[in-house]
Amino acid sequence: MPAFAGGEPMSEPRALERVDAAADVIRQRCGTVPGLAVILGSGLGDVAASLTDAVTVPYAQLPNWPTSTVVGHPGRLVIGGCGARRVAALAGRVHAYEGHPLGAVAFATRVMARLGVTQIVLTNAAGGVNNSFSPGTLMIIDDHLNLLGANPLAGPHDDRLGPRFPDMSEVYSARLRRIADEAATATGLSVAHGVYAAVPGPSYETPAEIRYLRAIGADAVGMSTVPEALVARQMGLDVLGLSCITNMAAGVRSTPLSHDDVLETMRAMRATCLTLLEEIIARL
Repeated sequence: MPAFAGGEPMSEPRALERVDAAADVIRQRCGTVPGLAVILGSGLGDVAASLTDAVTVPYAQLPNWPTSTVVGHPGRLVIGGCGARRVAALAGRVHAYEGHPLGAVAFATRVMARLGVTQIVLTNAAGGVNNSFSPGTLMIIDDHLNLLGANPLAGPHDDRLGPRFPDMSEVYSARLRRIADEAATATGLSVAHGVYAAVPGPSYETPAEIRYLRAIGADAVGMSTVPEALVARQMGLDVLGLSCITNMAAGVRSTPLSHDDVLETMRAMRATCLTLLEEIIARL
């Protein structure tokens, strides 16, 4: 039976109680939560440090909240100012390859929705499948391919979490994508658009797998984002996805792949990503 955070089946009343328990602590510690949340992918956790007048809560202090074991995911919730807007920044996420069921991977998204968040920006570090990309490319996600072999919405259903069969014809809001394009133009940044493929990991893909992904329409590949996007849409949130292309996928170049190189590229892209995020947030 598919499990939710803490191993609870999706249909169990305690599943929602676990989400609400974390939400209650956040309200007590942080007060009113803004309507916008940003999940920061690998190497982007330090972006949360740029928020002003911030309240920080480590994930470890939130009941039922899964914590990441991956370098580059510091594991804290930061609520603070980004320009004139307040935002909830989640510095780090968990992944299925760490042993978490997809319900737990999307736990933070459910908590944000229960707190009243209506818009969520999902960021990630990704490998470039599209041959026109290069490390440092910023890609706005137009659509995704769920190749994780599972879905966080599967299993017994609880109507309080959203509809049983949510529409996914526009997972990534066309309106938010237009805003992201406008933000990129305003800041002089070049952005690409494309399809993100989510795979289980943690091993990087083989050259044959990358050829397959390219053949079925993927432009970038990674190990996150899709579970959160599916849950966000089920719960009625508008979603924007941003991929930071940190490396070209296997077979595109002859260079071996390593997580250290991904983090190093993300550090180099940090200022650019922050500039784009700040402009997007100001326009939402």
